[in-house]
Amino acid sequence: MSVPEPEDGTTPVEHGLILVDEEIGLDLDQQPTIRFTRKRVAGMALFVAGALAFLYVVLPQLGGLNDTWRRLNSGDWRWLAVAFGFEVLSYASYILLLRVVIPSNKGRFDWYTSYLVTLAGVAATRLFATAGVGGIALTAWAVRRTGLSRREVALRLTTFMVLLYSVFMVSVVIGGVGLAIGAFNGTAPIGLTVVPAVLAATVIIVALLFALIPANSERRLRAWSKGRGEMASLAGRVAAAPTAVAGGTRLALRLIRERHPGILGAVGWWYFDIAVLWACLQAFGWQAPIVTVVIAYFVGQLGNLVPLPGGIGGVEGVMVGSLAAFGVDAGVALVAVLSYRAFSFWLPTIPGAIAFVQLKRRTQRWVDEDAQESEPSTVSG
Repeated sequence: MSVPEPEDGTTPVEHGLILVDEEIGLDLDQQPTIRFTRKRVAGMALFVAGALAFLYVVLPQLGGLNDTWRRLNSGDWRWLAVAFGFEVLSYASYILLLRVVIPSNKGRFDWYTSYLVTLAGVAATRLFATAGVGGIALTAWAVRRTGLSRREVALRLTTFMVLLYSVFMVSVVIGGVGLAIGAFNGTAPIGLTVVPAVLAATVIIVALLFALIPANSERRLRAWSKGRGEMASLAGRVAAAPTAVAGGTRLALRLIRERHPGILGAVGWWYFDIAVLWACLQAFGWQAPIVTVVIAYFVGQLGNLVPLPGGIGGVEGVMVGSLAAFGVDAGVALVAVLSYRAFSFWLPTIPGAIAFVQLKRRTQRWVDEDAQESEPSTVSG
């Protein structure tokens, strides 16, 4: 089960797609390295320890939430076990989507590789962000190691991201508008319903407009820019990004129209993770309308924009504030979000670090195999 080729029958290269690795400084042919100097390890450890101390010790003392630890100890373990199960299903959904979008070139990108890339991406995003290695960069590098061209990597990963975040944006629009007009039960503060819905709708419209960009526009602009100076050459390189988005959006729309089963992975990634937050609220005795949990969750994800590894502190703060604005008791919101983050953020980190090491070993084996295959032709030449 994999994503079909573009509907006009052309190859990804003919779609004018290119991964601008030269412009962004990402070498897809170079194995990502992370230098663990004593200073860096100590700094990372201090940051994580400080973040944990603030979130789980200092923050509960603010705003009259002194009974947070009592609440944490009194959570219903059965609901917390359900939350754990939902988190497993969330990651399984991500693995599914990645597996069906990325072609299994030479049989390399199988289910186990998809698992390794998913978990290693978690570790790269959350632990190594300060080293400049993000989850998407790691994924692009690993997919490139299977033998796909840069253009194919660009097409597939853009399609993956469009499918993943289309669920995010559509959910915000439907939930925000539905709460604002009273179609769903729950309070409807305009800043958490109408404003996010308008922003999400804008993103959707822009993405759809990108899909109208002609497939060969980048190639034409690059051909035109040759010999016309540095500004024209820069325009040709800049054209790569919208063209890649256009190609990925078109392929994503095709999968949606064809009701490809793999797109359910995008829905599962978000909504099983939302179910973790919902189950944590249940564990601490609070029943909130599911649509308010959905909106508070997605608004809380904006905390990832905070320039810190994994958005530590930002996600928790925004999510707690959003839940409180929707009428959830502040103390319950805090313990539920801290519990949710324990499942979604901290729990996968250790297996993610292990997967990172295993993925590097696996990709190195692919490199050795390709080197052995090329030896006869090199000798004969």
